[in-house]
Amino acid sequence: MALRVAVTLGLPDRLRAPGTVDDVAAELDLSPIALDVLLGHLTALGVVERTDDGYLTTAYGANLCADNENGVANLLHLDRAAGRAELAFVELAHSIRTGEAAYSRRYGKDFWADLSEQPHLRQSFDQQMSTRFRTEIPQVVTGIDWSAFDTVVDVGGGRGDLLAAILEANPKLRAHLIDLEPTATEARAAFAARGLDRVTVHGGSFFDPLPAGADAYVLVDILHNWDDENARRILERCAEAAGASGRILAIEAVSGIRARTEMDMVMLVHFGGRERRVEEFRTLAESAGLKLESAGPLTDQRGLLEFRVG
Repeated sequence: MALRVAVTLGLPDRLRAPGTVDDVAAELDLSPIALDVLLGHLTALGVVERTDDGYLTTAYGANLCADNENGVANLLHLDRAAGRAELAFVELAHSIRTGEAAYSRRYGKDFWADLSEQPHLRQSFDQQMSTRFRTEIPQVVTGIDWSAFDTVVDVGGGRGDLLAAILEANPKLRAHLIDLEPTATEARAAFAARGLDRVTVHGGSFFDPLPAGADAYVLVDILHNWDDENARRILERCAEAAGASGRILAIEAVSGIRARTEMDMVMLVHFGGRERRVEEFRTLAESAGLKLESAGPLTDQRGLLEFRVG
């Protein structure tokens, strides 16, 4: 929490140049006594150091600066999507008792409704997803034979980072991306900036009918965000659009393959979802009129599950 508060107050950025407790407290409207306590602990953590001119952010502490490309500041900031959601862990007992998201109990609305109502949360979440998946995009591009498809639909594809990389590596491929506005608007701009005109972006929900007749429907980090009922509805929409000849490719952490236990807890607390086992995916698929054809590792952190109507 000390790190979260430091990031939320902007201390790592402010202390790139030395600052005294009194000066920084006055600038940021903080209690000098309390700030001194916090900076003392941040010194013990190696985030800042005491100098003759005041406190100074260390090279280690610079990892928490807002402009660092590691995305850590975005994850820790208490007024961004991830930091706000992590506070819901105080309601973990509720989730364990009921199987429901703790987020809704803490904030009176679910995570997605909160993002819809507060644009700065949506923007930080979109950035979080882009940063989190960035290093794995090359593995997804090379780990699947995209040349086997003429058309793909990226269902809940965010700003389109992955789909853009797939299209650039497969010049004959055409695609659709589905996501809520205004994320869809940002995706259109991103594709245009990269000169990609083989993709159509639809603003909408994956609970609504999807573009029909594509060869493959791709779900990246989607199903684990939802309980079984809503995950089934998403798969049903994919099955409805894919028909007998299409394939559904789910890319996400799979319990027993690439999932980490802490992320399993995050999915439960934030969304009421979880990192499912292969057999759970098989049962879920059958409830949506699908057959799980294969499951295995794809990237360092995610597996690939392939479904067909059957």
